[in-house]
Amino acid sequence: MIENMQYGRRKNWLIAALVALGVGLIAAPAVFQMFTRAPKGATMISAFQPYMTPVRLAGYQHDMQELDAGIDEGNTQVAAHLTGATNRSEFDRRYPEFAAFQPEWRGIYTDMTEMLRTIQANVGNFEAVAALPKFTLFPWFFVAPGSIILGLVAALWLRPPWWPSVRWILVALGIGLVGAPAAFQMFDRAPKGERMVNAFKTIETRQRVETIQGYFGDMAIGQGAVRLELIPALERSGLSRGEIASRFPAVDALDKQWVNILNDMTPMIGVMSDNVGNYEAVASLPPFGLFPWFFVLPGLLVAGLALAAGPQIHADVPQTKGAT
Repeated sequence: MIENMQYGRRKNWLIAALVALGVGLIAAPAVFQMFTRAPKGATMISAFQPYMTPVRLAGYQHDMQELDAGIDEGNTQVAAHLTGATNRSEFDRRYPEFAAFQPEWRGIYTDMTEMLRTIQANVGNFEAVAALPKFTLFPWFFVAPGSIILGLVAALWLRPPWWPSVRWILVALGIGLVGAPAAFQMFDRAPKGERMVNAFKTIETRQRVETIQGYFGDMAIGQGAVRLELIPALERSGLSRGEIASRFPAVDALDKQWVNILNDMTPMIGVMSDNVGNYEAVASLPPFGLFPWFFVLPGLLVAGLALAAGPQIHADVPQTKGAT
């Protein structure tokens, strides 16, 4: 009788612990809203992928440097040619749009290049996140093992003699959960994803993206001032287009390359704008660095409980003959 009670208590605490683990795993995606947030993360990763490459980002930096060189040359060498090196006030009076653009450009250039440097510094982190399993699968990495655990618990409750087989299935499941982060290199990749998410906090916001979009309107005004003020003034000074290109190559390149630069950079800013909500969803998930432990700890508990329970959790009750 006492032995039967001991086995019964062992069975009850084991089942209670396994049920808690299974329910916890199944509930985790709902608690963290992973079914809605994780697919948004997958959409963001897919949308950013064409732009998050060293070559593409170096091209954007080159675009900014080309614009800066043209504006600087217009502000110095062209100004000196048109009104003399010391007559700055006359240059500003004759070419007011270009003059008004100067203080704006310095802020634009600083902000844009800093943003691009931040993105460039996180290319490796982005690649690590993109190499993880697709985000849409992450909720099921919790639901599937949790459901398996509950299914095994139901089998154990109905058929205690199945325990030896159920036990080793639970151990195998626990080992699988513990090994999953290593198989997916999550201990290395997940912290990198967390660093990227943190770095983008000041970039991937509605206000910041709208500010950057506004820069393109300002830059169009600056390019228009080069095309409509400086280039005609240089031609009136007696220079041909070929001579302008030879003497002021940066101004000439800015004028000729503006459309290409605009077409090159605008899609990236558009993607940033389209994915503000998706980024916010990803940033609302638990820190990426914790994700490996969401597998390892339940795995250790499942395997540990199965092993600690021992090879038998039911008593073989001897049959007694009834009185005749």
